[in-house]
Amino acid sequence: MHFLPDKIDDYILEHSAKEPELLAKLNRETNQKVLQPRMLSGSYQGRILSLISKIIAPKNILEIGTYTGYSALCLAEGLTASGSLHTIDINEELYDFQQKYFQQSNYKNQIKAYVGDAREIIPGIDAKFDLVFIDADKPNYPVYFDLIIDKMNSGGVILSDNVLWSGKVVEPVKEDDASTKALLKYNKILAEDDRIETVMLPIRDGLTISRIK
Repeated sequence: MHFLPDKIDDYILEHSAKEPELLAKLNRETNQKVLQPRMLSGSYQGRILSLISKIIAPKNILEIGTYTGYSALCLAEGLTASGSLHTIDINEELYDFQQKYFQQSNYKNQIKAYVGDAREIIPGIDAKFDLVFIDADKPNYPVYFDLIIDKMNSGGVILSDNVLWSGKVVEPVKEDDASTKALLKYNKILAEDDRIETVMLPIRDGLTISRIK
């Protein structure tokens, strides 16, 4: 979802870093072959993820929600030479698609992909993280926060996607809308938890940056 007029949105894209060739190929194939291609981070947000990662220069990254691997590759661009990116997705049908592009990248030896429930996998990862990107099932966002907060290094950053949820966070919530209810709870947690400082940005469907104090 775009919250800016199309002309402004186009101007922003024209004056931002361009999509690398491998990611452009991944983008095209996702749109051609995979269900719900709108779940892809996309070129503009991908460059934001890349730039944030490069500024942080993380040793360890955790991504919750791999999808086809686009955002993982963007985040990996900022890894230190000895760094690792751990990415988790519950959909085993996407694993081969992800690996196809991971293996073509410069980060093929630094990316570890997991298939399964992130709630079960995260506690077993023996690492402290400098950067976390949450972009999975919305009802579990508060759970993911509880799982990762004590596995973050001081000064580390949590990026949370879809926090505006197509504007539903400011509309009357339907009784059966578990995703919007969870995001409202999650956004409140991020705004009020004194262990972090948070800024919400109106990028695509909403992106929150939270820094560990």
